Amino acid sequence: MRSSHDESRVVALVPAAGLGVRLGESMPKAFVPVGGRPMLTLAIDGLIASGVVDRIVIMVPAELIGEAEVLLATSARAAVPSGRGSHLGAPGSVPVSVVAGGTERTDSVRAGIAAAPEATAYLVHDAARALTPPGLIARVVAELRAGRRAVVPGVAVTDTVKSVDAQGDVTGTPDRARLRAIQTPQGFDAPLLREAYALDIPVTDDAGLVERLGASVRVIPGDPMAFKITTPLDLRLARTLLDENEPHRAVQA
Repeated sequence: MRSSHDESRVVALVPAAGLGVRLGESMPKAFVPVGGRPMLTLAIDGLIASGVVDRIVIMVPAELIGEAEVLLATSARAAVPSGRGSHLGAPGSVPVSVVAGGTERTDSVRAGIAAAPEATAYLVHDAARALTPPGLIARVVAELRAGRRAVVPGVAVTDTVKSVDAQGDVTGTPDRARLRAIQTPQGFDAPLLREAYALDIPVTDDAGLVERLGASVRVIPGDPMAFKITTPLDLRLARTLLDENEPHRAVQA
């Protein structure tokens, strides 16, 4: 962990209010189990295991705040609120707060920012990227500490990409060598992200807001395991990967 003289405060914001219609499940996406555990707890455990996060704020539908807190209580290193501002968790655990998210993703992130005014840096991390390696999270934070104000992980695009018009006719073929599929966590200097969210523009990508301010966004190599679980095929892949890793985890335990 960091030395005591480091006054930086890295707060991870986890939007988890999406309904996940494309996933075809009967519950909000973040609560869908993968390998017997909800995506949300897997994502939180990855953030904690990175060793670079000081606090986590989760944004869920208002009616599911209690359920989210119950789920988090099963994580030995997540310190969830108990009573008046106290937290329950193992020594060295990371404080985790649950707040009401909004209708749109931007509304949820804005609520998370408001709940963590002490942050000097924010990580915005999708709960649906539940298998993101802790090492990738640590590399994003390392770039922020090195002076970058906005950092996102990305992987090379392997398919040919076409731009099309409203009628479906091709208007261009971008050079895929210059394209990256962007993942999370996306890391930001806290004042920069607060300024970006003051724009109140609906986007699906936090870095897109920062770009509107003219700020430079650094792309670092991502990781295939940080894929987003969006469709039933994604869910099947995630469950298969966890099943394949289970014997290895059992040996380590």
